[in-house]
Amino acid sequence: MHRLISHIFVTVAALVLASAASAQSYPAKPITLIVPFAPGASADGIARIVGRELAQLLGQPVVVENKAGAGGALGLMAVAKSAADGYTIGLGATGAIAVNPHLPDAPPLQPQQDLMPLAKLADIPLVFVTSSSSGYGNLQAFLKAARNTPGGLSYGTAGQYTSQHLSGELLSNLAGVPLVPIPYRGSGPAVTDLLGGMVPAAMVDLTSVYPHVKAGKLVALGLTSAKRSKVAPELPTLAEEGIAGYAAPAWMGLFLPAKTPVEVRNRLSGALQKVMANPTVQSQIQGLAAEPAYLEPQAFGEFIASETKKWGSVIARIQQVTK
Repeated sequence: MHRLISHIFVTVAALVLASAASAQSYPAKPITLIVPFAPGASADGIARIVGRELAQLLGQPVVVENKAGAGGALGLMAVAKSAADGYTIGLGATGAIAVNPHLPDAPPLQPQQDLMPLAKLADIPLVFVTSSSSGYGNLQAFLKAARNTPGGLSYGTAGQYTSQHLSGELLSNLAGVPLVPIPYRGSGPAVTDLLGGMVPAAMVDLTSVYPHVKAGKLVALGLTSAKRSKVAPELPTLAEEGIAGYAAPAWMGLFLPAKTPVEVRNRLSGALQKVMANPTVQSQIQGLAAEPAYLEPQAFGEFIASETKKWGSVIARIQQVTK
């Protein structure tokens, strides 16, 4: 019995020492950063900025691999199935992480079981906008008109169950006003129809509409973020415009396979904290109309749990109404 206990102790100690040694030598080869979106999008740009700086700190290349599909879930499924050794990282956003798990036809990804939160990187401000020719000079004027219109007023979104759609549903719920979402294939087509007078409003990413707002063609009724955006500090938030407690920015962060050794995660987390504290990195992210919003692994995990609960409630209400 004593020999057995001694053998177990030695084995466990050896594993601990091997794990520590592995973490100290990490990384010993290039790291792959999977981006589940097409090249050129803001998410891809942020990943490349962070990857470049991370490579300099770690002394190994960080190779960005675009693997788009399934609403941002395809690339994350590849991350979940990869070796849990810290050499594969994935970028994940609101939809695949906090929304898809509540949908009946969701891709086979369970983020809270399959992935390990590594770092929240950025918020993507969304904005509720209307045409300058609509006559709705502010949010309350629009909501008043929606209350007085049978069935409510419609608004364009980037697609069903996207962050834009769900942010609009949350606005409708909190304001107690009927709003009818019109799904488009992305923010671009929604903005085109808004400019053409086909829809009275739209909930889209700030990047898609800010030039039109500055040109006076569109009116920003409110940002979905909890605070004003550094990208467009003159634009009010929906909370400031009378929707108390409203906060629903789109966001993105980095993930590892679920069983990655905590020592490796901590090595990456420490490096990412330095990257995200770099003023140049922050400025470059803001240049993509995004807000740097770093959270370390534990805080990011808690944030994801809160987001998952929030969007689950919104989706449940939508599904109940459409039954």
